This record gives sequence, C-alpha cells and structure tokens, in this order.
Amino acid sequence: MIRIDKENDWWLLPHADHAALAGEFARHWKNKEVSPPKPFAHILDAVSRHDDSWSPRDARPDLTPEGQPSAFSKELVGSYDAFEDIDLEAYLDVRGRATEQAAIRDPYSAILISMHTVNLLTEQADLEGVDSASLKIHSDFIQGQRVRQVELIESLRSQPAFEGYLSESTLRENFEFLQACDSFSLLVGVDYAEESTLRHRHSFAGAEKVPVSYTPLGNDQYGLDPWPLDEPEIEFWIPYKSVPKTSATSLEDFRAAYQHTDPFFRKITVRGDSS
Repeated sequence: MIRIDKENDWWLLPHADHAALAGEFARHWKNKEVSPPKPFAHILDAVSRHDDSWSPRDARPDLTPEGQPSAFSKELVGSYDAFEDIDLEAYLDVRGRATEQAAIRDPYSAILISMHTVNLLTEQADLEGVDSASLKIHSDFIQGQRVRQVELIESLRSQPAFEGYLSESTLRENFEFLQACDSFSLLVGVDYAEESTLRHRHSFAGAEKVPVSYTPLGNDQYGLDPWPLDEPEIEFWIPYKSVPKTSATSLEDFRAAYQHTDPFFRKITVRGDSS
C-alpha cells in the first residue's frame, strides 16, 4: 500500500496500482534523445507487475502499532527503515512470491523483479536496530534471490529471443530502468514535496549518464529534467481510496471502511519544464 496523509483522511493506493502507474510511465519513456530498453515487452512486464504479490495483503490492509495504515509513505522515501514494525518473514515471503509469480509467466521479468527486490533490501534498506535472528533471515533471503537469478538466467540462455540480453551489463541497465519507473511512481504516489531524483543515472542521446531530477511544482504537477518521455506534458490518473482516520479505532473497522470505499482518481501532470 502507498499512503498520502491528509488532514482527516488517508489516501491509499494498492501496490498493484502503483506498479501499473510505473508501467504507464515506462510506455512513454522514449523520445529523440532516449530509446526504450530491450527486450521491452519483458521489461514492461517487470515494471508494471513487480508488486502483484502484494494484492492479497492490500485487500486486507493492516495498521501499525501507532494506528496508521501499514504503507509506504513520504517518510520512507530514500530509505526503508521500518523493518522493526513488520513481520519480516511474512514481508520476505511476499517479496519472494513476486519473483516466483513472474517466473511462471515471464522468467526475464522475474530476473529484473528479483534484482529490484535485492536492491530494495540491501542498498535502500536501513537495517539498524534489526535483531540478529532477523538479520540472518534477511541474509538467507538475499542469497536465495541471487541464486534464483542465476537459475533464471541459465534457463533462458538457449532461447534465441534473449540472445544479447542476458549479460550482466544489459540486465543492470534494464533493472535500473525498472527502478527509475518505480521511483517516479513512488514519488508522485506519496505526493513527495521535495526535490529528488529518479533512481540511478540514465543516458540521453548517447552521452554520459546523468541523474533525472524530480521537481514538485504544486497542484499535482511535477517536472522531470532531462525529459525522458515522448510528449511534452503527460497526465496520469491514479486510483486511491480515501479512508477516514476516524475508522482506525480498530483494525476491523479500518478494514471495513477500506473495503466499502469506492476508489477515486487523482490526476497528476508531468512535464519537462521544471521551472
């Protein structure tokens, strides 16, 4: 779940819809200075479905000990440091199923999703305060994902469609594209109000890789620079549920309020002019 805190309500966006937004962003990533990555259909599957495994949990959202929806919020942008407040084994089970669900339909997608998961739980994670037993569970999971990546890569080596796309450098490029799209969706999804950058550096017109800056412009408008998309200005529509904070008197009441609330669509506008 992705969360925006309003005065009296929480706006909640399921992980699957967040990933779908990342996928729509990915579809537009092309212009005279930047080309979409290849093999694009498989990369798009990874971008747009990397959080499918969250759907059962998001259908029955939880509350934190502080009485807030258990969700990614603006406070977690840049570092995931809430591991003390979650059931780590259950969380890793969801992350592991993301890889395995993708492996059934698209092994190439599964490789990228697994790489994303490993990065999320290593480079992006703040594990300070996590107990030694949990750290061992975490370490074993990461090792298992890396082994699984190798297995999936080897399973595709004999398929001509993937020739040239299984090198470490190409997989890294494609994983970084997934992360750029994911970070865009997270930033706008929580209405992040500070300047930031999309994940990783990216190449424009064959030049040296540069960061893509994110600038909030107010009124649900955002700027990106350099501009990676195929139109000078693009609108995206994001489906949230607005749940009253007063519903969190109990988990049962909160879940009932969430399940009986119809989604609404928030329109955001993204453009290349960050001034």
